[in-house]
Amino acid sequence: MRLKSVRVTFPGALGHPLAARIEGAGPTARAYAIFAHCFTCSKDLKAVRRISRQLAEHGIGVLRFDFTGLGESQGDFAETNFTSNVEDLVAAADFLRREYSAPELLIGHSLGGAAVLVGAQRIAESKAVVTLGAPSGTRHLRDTLLQSNPELETGEAEVVLAGRTFRLRKQLVQDLEEDRVLSAVSELQRALLIFHSPVDTVVGIDHARRIYQAALHPKSFISLDGADHLLLRDPRDAAYVAEMLAAWASRHVLPGEASSTVSAKVDDGVPLQPGEVSVRGGSSLQVHIQAGRHHLLGDEPTHVGGEDTGPDPYGYLLTSLGACTAMTLRLYANRKGWPLEGVEIRLRHGRVHARDCEECESSSGMIDRIDKTIRFEGDLDASQRDRLMEIADRCPVHRSMTSETVIRSRQL
Repeated sequence: MRLKSVRVTFPGALGHPLAARIEGAGPTARAYAIFAHCFTCSKDLKAVRRISRQLAEHGIGVLRFDFTGLGESQGDFAETNFTSNVEDLVAAADFLRREYSAPELLIGHSLGGAAVLVGAQRIAESKAVVTLGAPSGTRHLRDTLLQSNPELETGEAEVVLAGRTFRLRKQLVQDLEEDRVLSAVSELQRALLIFHSPVDTVVGIDHARRIYQAALHPKSFISLDGADHLLLRDPRDAAYVAEMLAAWASRHVLPGEASSTVSAKVDDGVPLQPGEVSVRGGSSLQVHIQAGRHHLLGDEPTHVGGEDTGPDPYGYLLTSLGACTAMTLRLYANRKGWPLEGVEIRLRHGRVHARDCEECESSSGMIDRIDKTIRFEGDLDASQRDRLMEIADRCPVHRSMTSETVIRSRQL
């Protein structure tokens, strides 16, 4: 069955009609999304079309629209700024709510990604936000524009962007100075998925790191290895985004729908088995980790040659031990009916001389040591706290780390 694609218009922030198209409109849509395009782009960018249409095939109707003064939308682009973009986004949500169904998913590319991060709180029904190559702040664009067009500081200028000429005014760079992105991210209270290419030359990968670090869970990151900023060089990049986005959205927007039919795969197309993890390295120290449906980054700090885009290997080791300890304590307290309200576990890895380690069996050389500090929350008596400290050392990961472990390596 061919999915329905509908042309629509609605009034934007400045009162001008905005042009839009809804992919997958009608009874096939189990949820709706809004796609906000990049700065000076349009709803008809190839990557935007591809992603929207593939999401429609997964049951997510997508409204992609042109911001004021761009594409087929009316109005003067020179009168717009980042604030008006956010207002246009809210106007699109109002239209969907009124004519179809309120958007549960917000997707933004580049500056459109910054717009959905800032505007999400004003769209109450939104459950999840996705960014593609988004900057972590609007000053990034302001600085880029002023570098080649200093007259924008006090007046206006004709600026050539992606081979097209646009007239911009100082009110745009003044509005971009008011950077609200990271503060909005820290208060997002929605599931967040970040797509970013490590070789993006327009918005560097460090922007993704800052957004990820500012966000609260649930949050995920997927690296678009080798992709350009506009996702135009290889059409497979946009297809990959759509498939991964649909799988992720099935958990946050369509619970119980697509999640049972989408299997996690590594790049060679072989599905991951339950409990299996894939770690892929490239030309840098950064590694891409896939554990089930979860995508993570590993890296090294900058002072040892990494880019600090994710925890280092020992950071993940400590995370694994800390998470297992917290879960084990929760299960034990629940079984006992004890008033454990919360637990915080802080861990640190180091190496010490064996002679300085009283509890170690070795008497020479260096020894790996993990210091684990546990803070219990709740009305627990002394005997309960003592028992929980004993249980903390009995989690499965702790036992694996302190008992004989065999690691078998083979080449595929």
